[in-house]
Amino acid sequence: MEAEITELATRGATALVGLMVTEAWSRVRPRFAALLGRDREEEVGQELEEIRIEVADDPEEGAAQASQWQRRLRLTLRNNPEAVAELRAILDEFDPNRPEQEAGSTYVYNTIKDGTHSGTTIQAGRIQNIHP
Repeated sequence: MEAEITELATRGATALVGLMVTEAWSRVRPRFAALLGRDREEEVGQELEEIRIEVADDPEEGAAQASQWQRRLRLTLRNNPEAVAELRAILDEFDPNRPEQEAGSTYVYNTIKDGTHSGTTIQAGRIQNIHP
């Protein structure tokens, strides 16, 4: 069970920090604040918002933050078995590879791995589920 909790906490922390710089942040922040805060949701929500600003200003800060949040998530999951299901639900809902998205919704996911990017970026996409 410990390996499963560690893996889930790692996925959760990576998703948390990654979502901080997306349009989904306003929807996912209260969910993580409730998961991590329990009786301190507002305080944790404010902490998450402060970290989001740091990560947005310095993308390299994301790796350090993910490591810290992974530890906090692991402790939360160990101490509260219901939190496992809550975190899985958040990860499923905000999974960038999720095949079924609501009609009319817009999801944009950008990933930069092993380095920084400077210069022009061209993003392409496709429209799915067009309804008259």
